[in-house]
Amino acid sequence: VLLQASGGGLVQAGGTLRLSCAASGSIPSFNLMGWYRQAEGKQRELVATITSGGAANVVDSVKGRFTISRDNAKNTVYLQMNSLKPEDTAVYYCNLQNFAMDFWGKGTLVTVSS
Repeated sequence: VLLQASGGGLVQAGGTLRLSCAASGSIPSFNLMGWYRQAEGKQRELVATITSGGAANVVDSVKGRFTISRDNAKNTVYLQMNSLKPEDTAVYYCNLQNFAMDFWGKGTLVTVSS
């Protein structure tokens, strides 16, 4: 399985970005897709996940600002990021996993200027 993330960039505080991650290859029917982020000098942390059935979860630090969604027909997961803050600056990574496998895409950099 290959994961290709896109949509990162430079935005001012309060702005919006939409990240996309397209999966290709032998994708298991039942899976969990998610977004993680890693700021410079910090550990990678979970941002949001969504099951193949559409059950979504976002962490408290982005709740109300970020929304995760997916299009199973396109094997694509999205992260809509609104009201961005400088502390959201990080490399964002896409992930796909189930009980037997765990795949990561190359990250996409999000930079929020104050």
